[in-house]
Amino acid sequence: MVAQIVFIIILLGAVYLFGKNVAKVRRNILLGRDTDRSDRPAERWAIMTKVALGQTKMVKRPIAAVMHFFIYVGFVIINLEVLEIMIDGIFGSHRIFSKPLGSLYGLLIGGFEVLALLVLVSCVVFLARRNILKLKRFSGTEMTAWPKSDANYILTIEILLMTAFLTMNAADYKLQLLHFGHYATAGSFPISGFIAPLLPSGPGALAGIERGCWWFHIIGILAFLNYLPYSKHFHILLAFPNVYYSNLKPKGEFTDMASVTNEVKAMLDPSFVPEPAEVSRFGVKDVTDLTWKNLMEAYTCTECGRCTSVCPANITGKLLSPRKIMMDTRDRLVEVGNNIDKHGKDYTDDKTLLDNYITREELWACTTCNACTEACPVNINPLEIITEMRRYVVMEESQAPASLNNMFGNMENNGAPWKYSQADRLNWAASDKVD
Repeated sequence: MVAQIVFIIILLGAVYLFGKNVAKVRRNILLGRDTDRSDRPAERWAIMTKVALGQTKMVKRPIAAVMHFFIYVGFVIINLEVLEIMIDGIFGSHRIFSKPLGSLYGLLIGGFEVLALLVLVSCVVFLARRNILKLKRFSGTEMTAWPKSDANYILTIEILLMTAFLTMNAADYKLQLLHFGHYATAGSFPISGFIAPLLPSGPGALAGIERGCWWFHIIGILAFLNYLPYSKHFHILLAFPNVYYSNLKPKGEFTDMASVTNEVKAMLDPSFVPEPAEVSRFGVKDVTDLTWKNLMEAYTCTECGRCTSVCPANITGKLLSPRKIMMDTRDRLVEVGNNIDKHGKDYTDDKTLLDNYITREELWACTTCNACTEACPVNINPLEIITEMRRYVVMEESQAPASLNNMFGNMENNGAPWKYSQADRLNWAASDKVD
């Protein structure tokens, strides 16, 4: 009974803390401007099934795709085992699903063990890729001590949890063979059966190992749950909604600003009466100027570096890194949220996303090719943030680079980006043909 009470207290505390942290993340995301992503629901469900559930964009890097698939499937399916552990912890039972499921239970436990081994191997491979092979896309100016440690922490935790699960089953298996206490014969142990000979033979020691691993496994999972909101691995929860709310418009298409659209309509039609529209700012200067979807993407970013590895600007040595754009957006949003918690919603710290986090050199290095958006496994769109910040620089500050100002002038005076009069714009077509 004491163990049940302790478990229930730990479980309720973990759920409370997780709910509190998720509520804070939700609050931060909703600091962004509103945008409607409720259109074409059937298409959205299809994209979410294909990209988030099917992980179709992962296969461009086959080794990582296979390893990630093992971890992904293991995470989803092994949660059934976690459910059983929680029920056992609350009611003081042991392997409560074994009787109602009968022979199917053995098949499930055996499958869980195979998945646990695959997860463990995959995590070891990922650790080696990061720390021994040192793949280039896992490095960069934005990949400071914390982002690198975060990935290593999560992989190490998963290895420890899977090891505890298999060791727990191995001890349970030996106790079943000894017909000790309540350890009735249940389950199939194709992997932990190889570990069992390494464990002590005494039932007391085995029971201590089984209980110790049981507590370590479940407390580790609850601790992992509360670590997620502070980690890039929050994408475990946000990947599906983030893909569902993907931008269905053509890639790179600019959003219309109602105030500008109304001005143009009024110029073309003097009788047009625009509806009142509140204009706080042209473009984006700080995170609160972004939409809630942009901010959700910042929390969803896995820092995998696929976007940066295909960015032509980054490849040619320019300062831009699409991954850094998303990480900077998230860091600034967390800072704004912490300021609200400490000082209230009206507090300003005289810092902005532009200049304090993202430099103008980064913004103007972008070629708007959409390679980053295409490469992202969860449909994050760094380009939208970049173009909206450019819009602010151009429309609010009039500080576009000289080459763009020349183009703007030519567009205004000549109706084309080139410095030719409109009458001469088609002369090239009338010139002599070149053999």
